[in-house]
Amino acid sequence: MPETLPRPPRCAWLLLGALLALPACRHDPPPASAAAPRETAAGRPADALQFRIAEGQVENAFHQEGPVAAHLLLTSGPRPRVLVAFPAGNSGVGVWFEEAAVPVRWTLGAVRGARAEVEGRAWHGIEASATLEGGALTVKDAVLGSVRVLRDYQLGLPYPPGTAAAPEVAGRTVSWRRMRLDGAPGYSVALAAENGRFVRAGGRLRLQPDRPGEALRLRIVALTGEPPLTPIPAGDLLTGRAALDERSRNALRFLSYREKFLAGSWRFDTYFGRDTLMSLRLLMPALQPQAVEAGLASVLARLSPRGEVAHEEDIGEFAVLRHLEESGRPGSAPIYDYKMVDDDYMLAPVAAAWLLEDPRGRARAAAFLAARDGGEARGAALLRNLRFVAEASAAFARAPTHAHLIGLKPGVPVGQWRDSNEGLGRGRYPWDVNAVWVPAALRAIGAFVDSGLLAPYADAEELRRLREAAARADAWERRAKALFAVRMDNAEARRRVREYAAHAGVDPAAALAALGDADLQFAAIALDARGRPVPVLHSDVGFELLFGRPDAATLQRDLEAVVRPFPAGLLTDVGLLVANPAYAARDAWPRLGRDAYHGTVVWAWQQALLAAGLQRQLQRDDLPAPTRARLAGAQARLWRAIDAADAVRTSELWSWSYADGRYRIEPFGAQGSHEDESNAAQLWSTVRLAIPRPAPAAGGRNGTERRPAAEARAPQRRATADATR
Repeated sequence: MPETLPRPPRCAWLLLGALLALPACRHDPPPASAAAPRETAAGRPADALQFRIAEGQVENAFHQEGPVAAHLLLTSGPRPRVLVAFPAGNSGVGVWFEEAAVPVRWTLGAVRGARAEVEGRAWHGIEASATLEGGALTVKDAVLGSVRVLRDYQLGLPYPPGTAAAPEVAGRTVSWRRMRLDGAPGYSVALAAENGRFVRAGGRLRLQPDRPGEALRLRIVALTGEPPLTPIPAGDLLTGRAALDERSRNALRFLSYREKFLAGSWRFDTYFGRDTLMSLRLLMPALQPQAVEAGLASVLARLSPRGEVAHEEDIGEFAVLRHLEESGRPGSAPIYDYKMVDDDYMLAPVAAAWLLEDPRGRARAAAFLAARDGGEARGAALLRNLRFVAEASAAFARAPTHAHLIGLKPGVPVGQWRDSNEGLGRGRYPWDVNAVWVPAALRAIGAFVDSGLLAPYADAEELRRLREAAARADAWERRAKALFAVRMDNAEARRRVREYAAHAGVDPAAALAALGDADLQFAAIALDARGRPVPVLHSDVGFELLFGRPDAATLQRDLEAVVRPFPAGLLTDVGLLVANPAYAARDAWPRLGRDAYHGTVVWAWQQALLAAGLQRQLQRDDLPAPTRARLAGAQARLWRAIDAADAVRTSELWSWSYADGRYRIEPFGAQGSHEDESNAAQLWSTVRLAIPRPAPAAGGRNGTERRPAAEARAPQRRATADATR
C-alpha cells in the first residue's frame, strides 16, 4: 500500500484548536438560501432526528440534523469502545481501550450536532457528554477513516499504515485527527475529561480520574469532512399505511437519503444493492412514491455495463485506498462490487412490483423510466439488466443440469444474502437464486414486454428475444427445484435431531413430536460443486412465498419443514432461525452454529419476509381449505416468535442461549465467540412497518392461539429483559 500523502500540519493544528474550543462546535445554520427551520421546544429544528437503542452492553445514539448524520456507540464491559459512524462517505472514527481489569459502564448524556471549519471547509459531526464508571483505562488505539477500515480493525485486522493518526494531548483533552489520504477534508475525534487526565506511561496513553474511584465525566467530539448526504424528510418517506412503531420509523429515517438507502449502521453506512431491493419490495406498501423511486434509481444508476446489480460501493477514503493500491494514484471515484449473483435477478421482479403492479407506480412508470441518471435513461438501464437475465438463463433452459444453474462466481465463496464464507454450507449453486429469483425475473421480463414500457428502449427483435426468455420461467422453476430436493426417512431424521439437540444443548422433545411419522422432505440450501444437495434447512422459503405461486403440496411441504420447532425446524421462542444444520454432516454443525453470522441465528428481515409471504399466499383463492388452515397455523406460530423478540426488532440479527427449558435472546456480538457484531439499525429490519398483523378471526382469534392477555405478553417481557440485561 503506498504511503499516505503528507498531512498539511497547519490544517491539523487548526482542527485541534477547533476541537479544544468546544463552544465553537455548534448546530449548523441553514444555508443562506434556505427558509429558517421550525424550532422545537428543545431548540432543535422540527425535522431533527434523535433516538437511542440499547442492546446488551452497547448504547447506540443516532443524530440526524441538516448536514449532520452520526451514530455514536459506547461499549461498556471489559472491552470499552467509543465509535462514531457517519453516512457521509461511509466514514467513522473509533477509540478502542485495552481490556479493563474491572468492567466499565458508560452512561450517555446529551448529544448534539457539531461543526468546525478548517481552511474554509466545514467538518460536521456530533458532541456528546458521557460518564464512565470503573476506573482508569488504557487507550489501545484510535482508527479514523472509512467504516470499512474500522470494521476490519474490530475483527482483528490491521488498518493500512497510511491511515494511522497519532494522539495529541493538550491539558485534559486527547485528540486524533488527519486529512484524507488525497488531501481532502478528513476525520477527527477528541475526548475531553472534566475530572481526569490523559497521561503517558510506558509508551501508552492512560485515562485516569483525578480522584481514585470517581466516575469520569467526558465530552466526545467526532467530525468528518466527507460530503454530507440529503435525508429524505419524514413526510416524503412513509404513507399513512405504515405501522406506528417509532423505533422502526426512526431507524428507517436515519438510513434513508435522496442519494441512496443505507444498509445498516454502524457497519454498513452506504449503498448495498440487495438490501435496497429487498427493503423496497417489503416496505413498498407503506413507502411514498418518491422514496421507492429514489431507491430504484440508486440501483439502476450503479448497474455494470452488462446489467449486473452492484452489491456494494467503495466510496470516500476506501475508494482512495483502492485507487492507490491498484494504480498508485489517490483517486476518489466510487468503485462498485459485482461479485454477488442474487441481486442481479432481484431487480426485475422488484421493479415490476412497483412499475407494473402497484397502481401508484404504474401511473408514474413511463416518466420514471424516461428520467436520466448520468446521461442514460433509466429504461435503457433496466433493459440492460433484463437482457443480462435472459442471456444468463439460456444455458439451463437448453440443458437443465446443475452445471448450467446460476452458481457463485469462480474463486468467490459468496454470492447471495448469506454472504459469509460458510453461509451456504460450502455450496456453489444457491437454492433461492435458482428456484425463486431466476423464474421470478423471467416472469417480470414477460410482464415488462407485455406492458409496452420497453418500446422506447428496445426494437422489435430484442422484444421478441425477451419474450422467448420469459417463456422459460415455468420449466426453469420446475427443473431447478427438483435438483435441490432432500429426502430422509423418518428414523434417520429423528436420530439426527436427537444428536444435534445434544450438540446444541437444547431439549428435542417438541422437535421430535413435530416430525411425526412421515419421512422428511425439504429444499437444500444449495448444491455443492458436484451438484449434490447441501442438506441444511433454511428460511429462504420466504422468497418462494412472496415471489412465487407454488402448488398446494409444495407450499405445505416447504412451509411445514421450516416452522417446526428447532432443531427439527427453524422456530424457537425468540425467533425464526435462518439455518439449521441438524440434517447435514457433523462437520457443518460448528460452522453454522449460534456464533456464526448466517448460522442458527435470527435475522429480523427473514421473519418479516416469511410473514409477508404467508400474507400473500393466504390471499390466493385456489388453495384447498386444509392448506389454508396450515398456512394460518404457521402464521400464528411465526407471529408469536416475532412478538417474543420485539425488544430487538430493528437489529440486524441476534443469537440465543438456552437454559431451564427456554430460549433467551443474546445480542449478536455480545459473546467473544461470535463471528461479528450486529447493527442496531438495519434497513431491512424496518420492513415490519409495511406488514400488518393477521386480521382478527372469528371467535376472538387474531391469527394466534387464544391465550390470556397476561400470558400472551409474557414472552415479550422475558425477551426484553434478556435483550437488555
